[in-house]
Amino acid sequence: MSWLSRVRSGIPFLPKRQGTDNLWHKCGKCQTMVFTKEWEDNLQVCPRCDHHDRIGPELRFEQIFDDETCAILPAPDAREDPLRFRDTKRYSERLKAARSATGDRDALLNASGTIDGHDAVVGVQNFAFMGGSMGVAVGSAFVAGVRAAIEARCPYILFTAAGGARMQEGILSLMQMPRTTVALAELREAGLPYIVVLTDPTTGGVTASYAMLGDVQLAEPGALIGFAGQRVIEQTIREKLPEGFQRAEYLLAHGMIDMVVPRHQLKERLARLIGYLVPEQAAA
Repeated sequence: MSWLSRVRSGIPFLPKRQGTDNLWHKCGKCQTMVFTKEWEDNLQVCPRCDHHDRIGPELRFEQIFDDETCAILPAPDAREDPLRFRDTKRYSERLKAARSATGDRDALLNASGTIDGHDAVVGVQNFAFMGGSMGVAVGSAFVAGVRAAIEARCPYILFTAAGGARMQEGILSLMQMPRTTVALAELREAGLPYIVVLTDPTTGGVTASYAMLGDVQLAEPGALIGFAGQRVIEQTIREKLPEGFQRAEYLLAHGMIDMVVPRHQLKERLARLIGYLVPEQAAA
């Protein structure tokens, strides 16, 4: 080791140099290199092409809740690997890898807090956790979030991001579709609203169940929303589908969703909706 290396390693306060891996962010749509800080300050939205990048529960909670504070609701217990499934690797190993990579127990996380002073329980699906796929744990978390909202007398807001049902749980994953629908019936009986924010991507069994059952359906710009993939549909009907098919703007134009809201306007729009739909909160 040279004398310069020894001196350098002996300076405890010497900062790390920023490299290209943390200084720049490459947009997934326009491929433009953007300063990471500029991208983060813009809520993970490309300032050049307005592409809304996928974000996880922690960032979503920071952006939505007042003072970036909330109470994370404990994840309910759910049986893991009920079918002892194995393909190229064991399902239990896939779960372990996903938990290590994301720090979350499963693909849906709930939190409670206030949005511009309005109480709300918010659930966020994490696409980074096995594609946000819906299994028994996700169904249990959804039901727990709905019941927490009923107990708090506030709306349940869900940010969806999923590739569909979790194949490793077979029929048990599909059973979450009626299970979550029954939970929403309880919420409606309590006279409380269910607001859905569709983010990129929302597909498969999630779209066929709780993602499209909201009292109000919002979506982020450019979000992919659908059941089957565009290629599968084209091969089935033997026709070319229109450009932008299954994107949020196309679905808005055809009446499938209520509004497309840019990320920096979501908090204000959600607060306004809560004020309309839960007037007793607004009066308080």
